[in-house]
Amino acid sequence: MVPDTTTSARTGRQELLAALGEIERRVLWLSAATIDHANRVRPNPTGLKVGGHQASCASMVSIMTTLWFHELTAADRVSVKPHASPALHAVNHLLGELPAEALTTLRSFGGLQSYPSRTKDPDPVDYSTGSVGIGATAPIWGALARRYVEGRFPGAGTGRQYALLGDAELDEGACWEAVQDPMVAGLGEVVWIVDLNRQSLDRVVPALAAERLAGMFEAAGWQVLTLKYGEQLTELFSRPGGEALRTRLDTMGNPEYQRLLRCTPDQLRERLPGTGSTREPLEQLIATLDDEALHGAVRNLGGHDLGALLDAYAAIDDTRPTVILAYTVKGRGLHSEGHPQNHSSLLTGDQLADLAARTGADPDDPWRPLPADGAAARLCAERAEELRRAPVERIEPPAVPTDFGRTPGGTGTTQQAFGRSLLDLSRSAPEAAARVVTVSPDVSSSTNLGGWLNKVGVWSPAERVNWFADDAETILHWRENPAGQHVELGIAETNLVGLLGELGATWSRWGQPLLPIGIMYDPFVNRALEPWQFGIYAGGQSLLVGTPSGVTLAPEGGAHQSVTTPSLGLEQPGCTTWEPAFAQDTEWCVLAALALLGRPDGGSAYLRLSTRPVDQSLAAVPADPAARERRRRQAVAGAYGLRRAPGAPDVTLAAMGAMVPEALAAADRLAALGVAADVVCVTSPGLLFRAAQARRGLDDAPTWVLDQAFPAGRAAPLVTLLDGHPHTLAFLGTVHNTPVTPLGVTRFGQSGALDDVYRHHGIDTESVVRAALDLTHRP
Repeated sequence: MVPDTTTSARTGRQELLAALGEIERRVLWLSAATIDHANRVRPNPTGLKVGGHQASCASMVSIMTTLWFHELTAADRVSVKPHASPALHAVNHLLGELPAEALTTLRSFGGLQSYPSRTKDPDPVDYSTGSVGIGATAPIWGALARRYVEGRFPGAGTGRQYALLGDAELDEGACWEAVQDPMVAGLGEVVWIVDLNRQSLDRVVPALAAERLAGMFEAAGWQVLTLKYGEQLTELFSRPGGEALRTRLDTMGNPEYQRLLRCTPDQLRERLPGTGSTREPLEQLIATLDDEALHGAVRNLGGHDLGALLDAYAAIDDTRPTVILAYTVKGRGLHSEGHPQNHSSLLTGDQLADLAARTGADPDDPWRPLPADGAAARLCAERAEELRRAPVERIEPPAVPTDFGRTPGGTGTTQQAFGRSLLDLSRSAPEAAARVVTVSPDVSSSTNLGGWLNKVGVWSPAERVNWFADDAETILHWRENPAGQHVELGIAETNLVGLLGELGATWSRWGQPLLPIGIMYDPFVNRALEPWQFGIYAGGQSLLVGTPSGVTLAPEGGAHQSVTTPSLGLEQPGCTTWEPAFAQDTEWCVLAALALLGRPDGGSAYLRLSTRPVDQSLAAVPADPAARERRRRQAVAGAYGLRRAPGAPDVTLAAMGAMVPEALAAADRLAALGVAADVVCVTSPGLLFRAAQARRGLDDAPTWVLDQAFPAGRAAPLVTLLDGHPHTLAFLGTVHNTPVTPLGVTRFGQSGALDDVYRHHGIDTESVVRAALDLTHRP
């Protein structure tokens, strides 16, 4: 006899769906029980609400079950929406990646984090999420980073990049900035699955307009797959009165639909038919259904239909990004199912016991494993083997030189020095330069990257014709090919730092370290700060260059004069800030920043640069090799004595970046008035602050730089000066408990000549002299 392959396949699918259904119920239980334990079981002496999101987990359970226990490969990566972290831990537990006792540590110190964290959670987490919108876009930049690494340093392989996100996350502009970027349309490995539960934090979203969302994705070149109804509803649509049911559900507003989920069967029979032409055929149709079937039909949406989800995954077109719009019910299977205020509601003890009974769990033994001889347990074991990843073999990043050995002369800017440093690196340390990848939002030529671009080319997945290659007036040669080392995105800073974070994580994902550098206008750094700092939190190491900066950008005026950025190094964990005054300092700081990247003990850096031309002889770089190395170490550590007055100083002028010439001019003026002034060039307020904290036992940073830049024997009242908010350096008065007058910028700028703008903000030479005289009580 010839076997009936159709029947065999059908039987196999039914068995698979049955096993997935059992796992689905266990994931629902474990996620709810994990949150319950954190809030109602674990002792909480403070009484502060621990929190958690049982309803947000419940709407994702079907999607996550089918994904992990059928679809994923070991090469795939998944970003999970923040509030579904307990569901992710439940999945990892069933895969043997997390012991049961860890499920009792949600939101406890040293335990499972509130939201998925690559660096803090003990189980596998591919992407840190928590800040809405950032986790959604991270897999896009992860896909691009993987392609870049695979093209230059093979070994990253292939694999899809999934993002599981809530529909409310699509309110974030960062999502649409990423979706429409021209670089994204060819990333066929990107798959977004939208948990379309039609609720936000406090309410039912009045009008979801899924069709509009679909149109926006399609316009950006994405494949759109919509899962609206499940198998039960689809079958009902084919019966007499079925078209009326479809019409009624399709035209029903979100709040009315959500209210139906809270109805008893008798209330459903009254409310569902409505009052229009659909009422009579709908009454006849639902009269054929018993209460259980009617109750199940109303909530039978595509995002909870295991078979429909598997079919959607099979339909993914890997030649372009895909979005799956999966209709779901927030809190599905819980007592709070569909309630508009269920976002952070918690099940009562009785409700948890009822959930245990419906899912086959035991509330007295909540972490009891699945029956070992059952199909669900066997499927978990099989998938655990299939998803297990080999340990990452990490390659050490090439050594970065500390000094190119030349001393810049003439007049120049720190922005120009940065561009030259990249070219010098390619000549002096080609292996390290080969790991450098620069990223900018359409500002390459205006930030002095032109020479670097002409040398290394622009990265593109495929070779593209440069139609201006033979144009004699073309200065910037735009050669696009897979060997290029510069990635040019559109004008969206959040995209840039999102990619920067993923390029900076390749050392931990695939063992291949990169030295990623992002360049943007400094006034827009704050716009990009949150996603960049989230990338740092997730283990991404990069160098962010903000240039040009401050009110020194005088003709630009207003909001193009950054005020708050100098203090980033004080405030951002995992980041060192440098703001050099001279070309030589810039070179040293760039090399020190690159040496931090691509290693477990490394970190990120921010470089604040200027377009102010400065006489480089003012740097007075020592000619003696030992003295030069001493200066370099001090510059990289945070500060150095640029000029020492004869004898004991009456005042110390501590200046940073573009303001150092004013400090030197003020020292000359003060000397003529009989006031001896030391001038200290501050290169990193963050490193100095850490050193000051370490002196008090509050940090483990080295403190020697304070002794060399601010020797106790030369302690004097301080005037601090920078092109930014004065609080950045105000702490320096605590080094020796001396009086301090911090000068800087506290107002929005305005256009004008440099002297006029400096005078307006009180950071000109005259203002420095007055402040010093006031501190020294001179007449």
